[in-house]
Amino acid sequence: MLDPFGQRKLRLILDHLIEVKAVPAAGVLLEASTGGVVLALRQAILAEIPAFSTSANPGVLPGLDQHLRQHAEEIHRLFAGGEVGDFGFVGIHAQGRAEQRFPLEVILHAYRCGHRVFSQWLREAVVASAPLAAETAVSSVADFAIEYTNAISIVAAAEYVARTRVLAEDEGDRRTELLNILLSGYDESDGRVARLLKRAGYLEQRQAYCIAVAQAASPAEMEHPERARRIIDAVTEATAGTSIRILAGLRNNLVTAVLSDRRRQSGWTAAQSNLAERVAPLLQMLGPAVLVGISADHPSTAFLPRALNEATIAFDFASVTERVVAFSGLPVRGLLVLRGADEARATPPSWVQPLIAANADSGGSLIATLRAFADADMNMQKAARLLARHPNTLYARLIRIKDITGLDGQRYRDLTELLLAADCWRV
Repeated sequence: MLDPFGQRKLRLILDHLIEVKAVPAAGVLLEASTGGVVLALRQAILAEIPAFSTSANPGVLPGLDQHLRQHAEEIHRLFAGGEVGDFGFVGIHAQGRAEQRFPLEVILHAYRCGHRVFSQWLREAVVASAPLAAETAVSSVADFAIEYTNAISIVAAAEYVARTRVLAEDEGDRRTELLNILLSGYDESDGRVARLLKRAGYLEQRQAYCIAVAQAASPAEMEHPERARRIIDAVTEATAGTSIRILAGLRNNLVTAVLSDRRRQSGWTAAQSNLAERVAPLLQMLGPAVLVGISADHPSTAFLPRALNEATIAFDFASVTERVVAFSGLPVRGLLVLRGADEARATPPSWVQPLIAANADSGGSLIATLRAFADADMNMQKAARLLARHPNTLYARLIRIKDITGLDGQRYRDLTELLLAADCWRV
């Protein structure tokens, strides 16, 4: 709505026109030519701005016609001696245009285009109404046309932006609700949920789904909403230009995205390439400050809670050296350690703590020797070269480990046991 300052400026101009006897006399002439100026406004706008004619929305042109008539009637009312109002009709029109997703810049361009037409209309009316003060009246009309165009542009822009924000918040709420339903699991007998998923296209057949979770390398950054929003936007933009569909939001301090694409065109066509494999290189583009975990592919939304768990596990393996990790590429050993570390630490063998303490006293050399020996396929000479030490040094360390634990690092079974314990305590 127009603020009091804008109303006051228009009021002062109209008061001056009253002094020179142009108002309300001009109102009679304007009323007789209202239909003609509406037609002239329409023709000028459509000739200069093709967006109105090319729009496929059937409500655009009727809305333009109605709005032009409202302006003509409002200007006639003001020049007939009426009080300056708040231009509520402009706000209502702008809100409707926002709901139609009609561009704001086109609306404002139409106002600038219309300024030329109605200023000429007003100039002719006041000259005929006050011929003795024509020069002064014409100058005031020019000021009025400028202030009127500014006023309606300000009101339209404010209401358009406000309505757009409300629509964006509503859309965000719907997306959040949909994301929560998909990730938390849903009861297929719930008709409301089924309708919501169907309208969103998540009950279509032959679709593949996977989930990606992402977070800034420094988790503290996720406490800033603008940083989280930037990551969501970056994840969305990474799939732009592809056939992959994405639904992303913030969940448990992780940017969580449901990605989907058609698995096959029909039951007779071959399946397309793995969705998670196509997503991984795209998410590499997020940069070094973002860590990502990606689930395996799944055939329907019913598996998405499981996919979320997979993506979260994959994310736990992500690091600055390997920023994007896919669940399908995780080593079995790593999964076993991740899943069983808590239980192992809860009831550790008696030799674990002494080994951990001795390793700390040696600067980590004992566990490093076990790892090098395993990496060298239990070849002592090769392991010594990896550590840049004499083989006898490594033999001495293995003897010390055996004295502490009773396990012989040169035996495969004992070496595996020692390394698993070391991995569990490192986790």
